[in-house]
Amino acid sequence: MTWHADPGQLAGYSRSALDPAQATSVEAHLLACPACRAGLTGAVPRERLDRIWDRVAEVVDGPPPGPVERLLTWLGIPGHAARLLATTPSLHLSWFAAVAVALGFAVVAAHGSEGGPLLFLLLAPLLPVAGIAAAYGPGIDPTHELAVAAPMSGFRLLLLRAAAVLAGTTALAAAAALALPPLGWLAAAWLLPALGLTLASLALATVMHPTAAAGAVAGGWVGAVLATQWAAVRHLHHPLDGPVGSVLFDPVGQLAFLAVAALAALLIARRHDRFDYDQTGRQP
Repeated sequence: MTWHADPGQLAGYSRSALDPAQATSVEAHLLACPACRAGLTGAVPRERLDRIWDRVAEVVDGPPPGPVERLLTWLGIPGHAARLLATTPSLHLSWFAAVAVALGFAVVAAHGSEGGPLLFLLLAPLLPVAGIAAAYGPGIDPTHELAVAAPMSGFRLLLLRAAAVLAGTTALAAAAALALPPLGWLAAAWLLPALGLTLASLALATVMHPTAAAGAVAGGWVGAVLATQWAAVRHLHHPLDGPVGSVLFDPVGQLAFLAVAALAALLIARRHDRFDYDQTGRQP
């Protein structure tokens, strides 16, 4: 090494005050000279170094926001919460595409046969239940460890994700309902069951794995719809492939699901600590 950068050159380089030729020469020298790099450290203000490293960390470690995260931010969700929500598997575009395909199939079936509307009413309340089952928990969420380490309780994170999934799937189902044959108020008869089943699956998840809870609720719903529809066929003389006859979609059934939603909400509030996981994924 035949020369070293003098303090004036290092100070000028730190302030970007050198001309391009000098700056290039000093920079090339710094790459090979530990002594001059040590001298440069004292010439650069600490605040500027912190800003530079923060920017580097943001570019390298922080991936750019995707469409879901940008939408959530646009809706007013704070940045940290939007990022946690955007990593939810059931908020990815692929999930919404699958939901749209399923709803499209149900709408086509509703136009193709008299019994088609029952398929839509059976399917629509299950979509948020399935989405929430895939939204949180060890072995389901690929970012579960990061979510556990986030400065947010597991219960609050689950509520945020559940609300986002419920809103997204409800919006898609509502849009699909507009394409159904004329059904009157029955076109919206899936809304209260969707709310009741969603809260019931969350309440059941306080005593079992979220996936098992969702499966139990979904199985119970399908069985109840088929059983009550069959009862309507036999006792109320509805044709098997004819209008919807299940009592679950009558006013009495709607009130029952409102009661289910209220009871499930109370149970969730009392047992919300069961949604807080430690680093190993165990519940307290």
